[in-house]
Amino acid sequence: MPDFIYKGKIYYNPVQLIMEKLGGTWKAPILWRLNKQTMRYGELRKDIPHISDKMLTTQLKELEEDGFVVKKVYAEIPPRTEYSLTEIGKEAFEIINRIRDFGLKLKEINEKVGKHL
Repeated sequence: MPDFIYKGKIYYNPVQLIMEKLGGTWKAPILWRLNKQTMRYGELRKDIPHISDKMLTTQLKELEEDGFVVKKVYAEIPPRTEYSLTEIGKEAFEIINRIRDFGLKLKEINEKVGKHL
C-alpha cells in the first residue's frame, strides 16, 4: 500500500494511523466508558481517577477532532456538556474491545508460564 496523507501528516500504513489516533494511555478508557453511555466531563473525570484534568480535556478534544466523539453543550447556567460516541467511535470501540480481549489472553498465557511479557 502506498504512503498517504491524512490531515497533513504522512502515514506509511493504515495501522500507523489508527494506532496514533486510538493509542496511548487514555483514549481507549474514555471510549470504553462512552460506549456504555453518554457522559458529562465530571462523570468521566470521576470514573477515570488517574487522569488529570488537562489530559482528559486534551484527549476528549482529539477524539472529537478525529470524529470518534461528539460533544454537546447545553445552553444552561451553569453550562452542561455531554460526550457520546459517533458511529465511527462505536466501530473504534469494537476494535478496542478485541484488543482488550487479546490483552487478557496474553496476560493469561503469561501467568501460566510464569513469565512477564
